[in-house]
Amino acid sequence: MYQKTRLPGGVRVITEHIPSVRSISAGIWVHAGSRDEPEAKAGVSHLIEHMVFKGTATRRMHQIARRLESVGGYLNAFTGKEYTCFFARALDEHLDRAVDTLADLVLRPVFPEKELLKEKAVVLEEMKMYEDSAEDVVFDRFERAVYAGHPLGRPIVGFPETVGKLTRQDLLDYVQTHYVPERLVLAVAGNARHERVVRIASKIFGAADRKGGAWSREPVGPYEARRLREEKPIQQAHLILGRRGLDIRHPRRTALSILNTLLGGGMSSRLNQNIREKYGYCYHVSSFANMHSDTGDLGVYMGTDPARIPRATKLIFRELDRLCQKPVGSRTLSQARSQVKGHIMLGLESMSNRMMRIARQELLLDGYVSLDDIIEEVEQVEAAAVQDVAGALFAEDAFSSVVLLPKNGKP
Repeated sequence: MYQKTRLPGGVRVITEHIPSVRSISAGIWVHAGSRDEPEAKAGVSHLIEHMVFKGTATRRMHQIARRLESVGGYLNAFTGKEYTCFFARALDEHLDRAVDTLADLVLRPVFPEKELLKEKAVVLEEMKMYEDSAEDVVFDRFERAVYAGHPLGRPIVGFPETVGKLTRQDLLDYVQTHYVPERLVLAVAGNARHERVVRIASKIFGAADRKGGAWSREPVGPYEARRLREEKPIQQAHLILGRRGLDIRHPRRTALSILNTLLGGGMSSRLNQNIREKYGYCYHVSSFANMHSDTGDLGVYMGTDPARIPRATKLIFRELDRLCQKPVGSRTLSQARSQVKGHIMLGLESMSNRMMRIARQELLLDGYVSLDDIIEEVEQVEAAAVQDVAGALFAEDAFSSVVLLPKNGKP
């Protein structure tokens, strides 16, 4: 039910037709995110994501807010490291309205000066909110350590000193460079036929002849393990042990997903069973594996009492070493495969997840990967492949350590 059309101007239209529902999820994706920003303008992508809702050449702020809400729909946006997404949910009968509203945000923002001053203050409050969240802080510091000196290591929201200096012209220049047809993807999932979506898109994007400038991404440099420690006025210590991982195209990416599930993917995972359930060292412990277009990162996160950090660190590396030294049993592997497949398929019950899935595939993989192909990849992962990935990635001396401690904490 997936189809794709590239319009004459360069905009890609991708759809997944689900006739059994009465809703649609639509998104316009810009193939530019926080890693595409100059260092001095860190946070401009995120600020633009906020500011497009403050008015366009054809609609005022309150008109944008009511356009979909008045018919029971929903409008929002988010900024990532490698893309920015403006999305909407609505009944299938309001597809035209949803796509038109999204296109208005992307093609015709005006960035009113008065609103820009207020929204920069809002973003500064958002930064403070993240700084008040110990879990957000420790992941932010982890990215700084693993991607030191690279835009991927900067927070998506930017920094107070960079956002505070952004001007209306900075936003306009960034849009002129990056919000261009060849970098736009319109993705729609739900009860919408491809031909209808293409007709709507052709009318809306037909006059969008904006041409972007030369565009290239800074390659990620060599990785070096780092040790970071920071004190904050918190009650609990937060720890991440991690390193660079695999990119989204890597042939071992599915084996890594299985490995991540075995290690820290839920209550039955090895980390949870051995660190929380056996020793009672934490309320939450988990692993993660993030994959970008040309790199990735992985690691283990936990919150615990500062005094338990040394012992918890040893227990984590013991679990990593077990996965390197001994292949997982057939029953355990089968359960991990089922867990990964279940997570994927349950997610597809959401039209928004379906829309985001096909869009990310288009942006990061340059095409569509069917559910059948993904499930087959998962089924083909053998214990030896999981052990090989663990052996390649789980060397203790390659791991960075980021510890957020309560002030006066003594682990």
